[in-house]
Amino acid sequence: MAAANAQQAWWEKDTAPGFILIAATVVSFVLANGPWSPGWLSFLKLPLEADLGFYQLDSYVRGFVKDGLMAVFFLFVGLELKRECVEGPFRNPREAALPALGALGGMAAPALIYLYVATQAHPLADPDFSRGWAIPCATDIAFAVGVLSLLGSRVPLGLRLFLLALAIADDLGAILVIAVFYSDAPNIMALASAAGLFIAALGLNRMGVTRLWPFALVFLGMWLALSKSGMSPTLAGVLTAVAVPMRAPDGRKPLVDLEHALKPYVQFAIMPIFAVVMAGVPLAGVGLDTLTHPVTLGIMLGLIIGKPLGIVGLAWLGSKVLRQPLPCKLMSVFGAALIAGIGFTMSLFVGALAFYGDAAMEAPIRIGVLCGSVIAASLGLLVLNWSLPKTPGEVFDPTLAQAEKQAQSEGLLDRP
Repeated sequence: MAAANAQQAWWEKDTAPGFILIAATVVSFVLANGPWSPGWLSFLKLPLEADLGFYQLDSYVRGFVKDGLMAVFFLFVGLELKRECVEGPFRNPREAALPALGALGGMAAPALIYLYVATQAHPLADPDFSRGWAIPCATDIAFAVGVLSLLGSRVPLGLRLFLLALAIADDLGAILVIAVFYSDAPNIMALASAAGLFIAALGLNRMGVTRLWPFALVFLGMWLALSKSGMSPTLAGVLTAVAVPMRAPDGRKPLVDLEHALKPYVQFAIMPIFAVVMAGVPLAGVGLDTLTHPVTLGIMLGLIIGKPLGIVGLAWLGSKVLRQPLPCKLMSVFGAALIAGIGFTMSLFVGALAFYGDAAMEAPIRIGVLCGSVIAASLGLLVLNWSLPKTPGEVFDPTLAQAEKQAQSEGLLDRP
């Protein structure tokens, strides 16, 4: 086995996507802070416009990466999550409830900590800072998954899926928060169009359509509709994944085929491009006053302390009430919950909406999100490296172990 691993090309190893993501993040910071940063930042704001008759594209480079490429990423993770909900360990509703409860706790606890620090406890606290309560609530799913991949096959399938489901639920919660608290009135016609297309996709599944191109058309249509609705168009990926059929009468698995067709593009193109475009934060003008600002500290403590405490607290409580075991031992769940404290682009996006037009708040938001995310990721990796087994495949729950063994035997985890 060791010899086989040694003969693997570097890009075939489980840890490769994580290292590529880190390299892309470093490149992003160099581009955002080097002598070429004005040209780079101008490129990210370059307008992208097109008139298709029935649809007018009015975006820019950075916005298209965030809303366009990430919709494909959400399609990919949505497919994986659906597969595990239908055939894997999450087919048990009680077990599927644990990451949902964790996501709820992982949004509530950071918000409360932020509000306490930014509006009460800090000497410079100000009630007006309460606008940023949702900033530390968000998890950047792309970076969380990428960081977890640094540990490779040591991460049990159940724990990876727990973080994946939690991050998706967290992002959906963040999207709802944005829609309710930080958005203008939604475009009802566009929302109705997206809903109609989703129903049509479910109808295709119900009628036994197993070819993938009709679902690709529905995905594109939902993305176009949602981009005009005031909601995040990345939802199109999750909704399409729900509708893609698991099995065909001839024995094929359309969902698995699509998942593995997308995998190399997501890991080696979409995620690195996303990191290069979105991760870099301009650090000009940052000083000690920025590091000690109440908003900075509120965000940092929300991500570093609020996220793991909220996630582990509600997930553990849910496991006792529902009599459902956690995906692995508690310390490993705590490590994964720390990694969920990577807010990065989602938190930056919420911050820009919360303090829209307030230039004085840009630096505290950026530094709070950056420092909080880096510290949470580092602590999470340290905890997981210490708590996880040194050899792959060991999990806490025998049910999850059996599900993982079956998935591996079918080639679902390692198929290129």
